[in-house]
Amino acid sequence: MTPVLLLAAEKESAQVTDWAARIGWVVGLALFVALVYWLMREGWKWRGTLQGDLPELPVTPAGPGPAKLTLSGRYHGSTTAGQWLDRIVAHGLGTRSRAELTLTDAGLDVVRPGARDFFVPAAALREARLDKGIAGKVLTEGGLLVVTWEHGDRLIDSGFRSDHAAEHNAWVEAINSMIETNTREGAER
Repeated sequence: MTPVLLLAAEKESAQVTDWAARIGWVVGLALFVALVYWLMREGWKWRGTLQGDLPELPVTPAGPGPAKLTLSGRYHGSTTAGQWLDRIVAHGLGTRSRAELTLTDAGLDVVRPGARDFFVPAAALREARLDKGIAGKVLTEGGLLVVTWEHGDRLIDSGFRSDHAAEHNAWVEAINSMIETNTREGAER
């Protein structure tokens, strides 16, 4: 046999794609991703169940009075006060959303399109400060307005970021001034 014919006999045809194996891997990966999302959702629901002792959130009173300050921005979530990773998900407090904040003599009104609105009465406000993070959101130092308030027997930190971060300082001053005034008036009674 001539060497040319031997070379032709040794060549193999191109590998044929094994579509059954490829489809099996794609379906397996899709099922794995679906399982991970389902487990995350169940964990979120379980956290809400564990926080079921949290009372219903207050609603805005009929006549809250004139607005002292307003803010447009984002609501980044709520955590147990002092524990910036312990997210509170009960009553929709874990849902991030756009937010419109209004500070009045009655308290802090949080309107969230697409999520549940809530109201923090002035008597429940404990502190306002600038911070760098809250569960799931970390910003530069002072990039987040954190309002500490009491709800039921729990202290809660709620994080907001204004569309104009320069407004944060005015909010901290106004809320803390309001708390001092309410504390002074309560002590005089």
